[in-house]
Amino acid sequence: MRIGLDIMGGDYAPQYPLEGVALAINNLPKSVKLVLIGNNEDIVPFVEKHKFPLDKYEIVHTSQVVEMGESPTKAMTQKPDSSILVGLKMLKAGMIDIFVSAGNTGAVYVGALYTVKAIEGVIRPAIMSLIPKEKGSPGVLLDIGANADCRHDVLFQFGLLGSIYAKAVLGIDNPKVGLLNIGSEPEKGNLVAQAAYPLLAGSDKINFAGNIEGYDLFNDKCDVVVTDGFTGNIVLKTGETIVKIMKDRGLHDEYSEQFDHENHGGSPVLGVNKPVMIAHGVSTPATFAKMITLAQQIVESKLVEKIKQAFEL
Repeated sequence: MRIGLDIMGGDYAPQYPLEGVALAINNLPKSVKLVLIGNNEDIVPFVEKHKFPLDKYEIVHTSQVVEMGESPTKAMTQKPDSSILVGLKMLKAGMIDIFVSAGNTGAVYVGALYTVKAIEGVIRPAIMSLIPKEKGSPGVLLDIGANADCRHDVLFQFGLLGSIYAKAVLGIDNPKVGLLNIGSEPEKGNLVAQAAYPLLAGSDKINFAGNIEGYDLFNDKCDVVVTDGFTGNIVLKTGETIVKIMKDRGLHDEYSEQFDHENHGGSPVLGVNKPVMIAHGVSTPATFAKMITLAQQIVESKLVEKIKQAFEL
C-alpha cells in the first residue's frame, strides 16, 4: 500500500505534516510505504535528521504550493506542479493508493473531480465527518461543506454514501440513516427536505430512521446524519467551538473531547473513483499521524469499490 501525503498542505506545513510522519512511520506495517509529496528543500533535511527508514518512504518533489485562500479552479490551471495536483494525478495513474491533504479544501475537492472524477452515478461527491454519540460509538455527518446547496436526490445519495462508509469502515451493521430537519414529521422542513424524505424512506438500500432534529444529533436514533453542506458545516464548527470554549475555561470531559478534530485524523471525499482524504488546515502532528492510520483503514476496507458496486445496481 502506498499512501500519498501532501507535505505542503496545512496552516503549519511543511513542519507539522513531517512531524506527523515522524510519529507514524516506525509503526507502519511492512506493506505500507509513505509517498511524501512536496518541496525537496523542506523534506530532505527533516528526513535525514530524523533518520526515516529508507524502505518506508519516498519523496516526490513539487515546486508549487496552493495557498489556503487561493481560488481552487485557478490553482488547478495555474499551479500544475503543486503538491495537491501532483498527488491527485499520481492517484489517478495508480502510483499511490490514497491521497491525503490538509491543504486548501476546495482545491483538493475540485482537483479530485478534475482528475480521478466522480463515480458514475454519483451526482455530487460529499465530504463527511465523524460525530461522537453519547454512548461512545461514532456517527457520520455529511455533507460538511462541499455542497452548500443540494437537490433532494443528492441528499438521498448522501444517505447511501454515508451508510456504506459506516458499514465498511466503522463496522456498523445495517446503519440507521436520519435526515436532519426542524421536526420529526415527514412533511416538515424546506422543500428539499420534504422531497428527499420519500426517496430515503422508499429505498431498500438504506435503513431510514426518518427525520431527526438537532437534539438527536448525538444520541442513538441514527448512525448517519444527512444534510446539505451549508448546514453540516455549521453543525460541525458549532460543536468544535463549544469544546474550545470548554477547554479555555478549564473544563475537560471525556465525551466532549471526542469533538476535537485531532482525534479523527481527516475526512474522506465520498463518491470519487479513488480514495481522497481532507484534514483541517490547523491539523497538528498527532492529527497527521492519525490521518495516516485512517488512510490505511480506508484502503483496506475497499470503500471505493463498495460505493461503485452500490451505484452499479
